[in-house]
Amino acid sequence: MSRRRTSAMVFDLGQVLVARDPLPAIAAGVGQDRARAFLADGEVFATYDRDLDLGVPVEQAQERAITAHPGYADEIRAYVTHFDRSLTQINGTVQLLRELYDARVPLFALATWSAELFETHARPRFPFLAGFLDVVVTGAEGVATPDPAIFAVLERRMGIALTECCYTDDDPRDVLVGRACGLDAVTFTTPAQLRADLRRRGAPVRPA
Repeated sequence: MSRRRTSAMVFDLGQVLVARDPLPAIAAGVGQDRARAFLADGEVFATYDRDLDLGVPVEQAQERAITAHPGYADEIRAYVTHFDRSLTQINGTVQLLRELYDARVPLFALATWSAELFETHARPRFPFLAGFLDVVVTGAEGVATPDPAIFAVLERRMGIALTECCYTDDDPRDVLVGRACGLDAVTFTTPAQLRADLRRRGAPVRPA
C-alpha cells in the first residue's frame, strides 16, 4: 500500500471513462471499408485528431486536413459529423468514480479532447461528468499530454499539489510524465485493475 498522502483523484477521460473509437463515426459517413482504409493510413487521422486535441477550431482543423489530403475529405468531415458514434461509456470505471464521489474524494479530470467537441458531445451525454470539481480540457488550454505543461495547468486549476493526487491514464507515456511531475500515476488497463490499484492505495472503493 502506498504511504503517500492522497488528497484527490485525477482521471484521464478518453479510454478510461469513455472509450473513443473513430471507426463507427467515420463509417457512418463513408462506410466501413473506406473508414478502415482511412484509419489505416497512419498519420493522416493522427495529425487531424492531434490538432483538435490541441485546440485548433474544428472547422480550421478540417480545412487543414482536407487541404493536405483532399482525397479523404468525406472521411475527415464524417468524423466530426457523426462524432457521437465514436463514444462509449466505460461502465466499470464510472462505477469506481461513483464510489469515490460518494466517499467525498475530490475528483478531477484531464481530457485530451477538442474543447468544442467536449462541450457539444461529451458534457451533455455523460452525466457522471457533473461529479468532477473541474475538468481540464486540453483543447481549451492549447497544450496536451504528454507535454508536462498540462500538468502545471492541472495543479493550478485544482489548487492541490500534484504530489497529493493519484492519477490514472491509459497511455504509459502520460503516466511517466505525470510521475515526473509528482503525481502518483497508475496506468489504466481495465476497471478491475484500477479498482485493485486504488484499494492498494487505501482508496474508499469496494473490493472486486
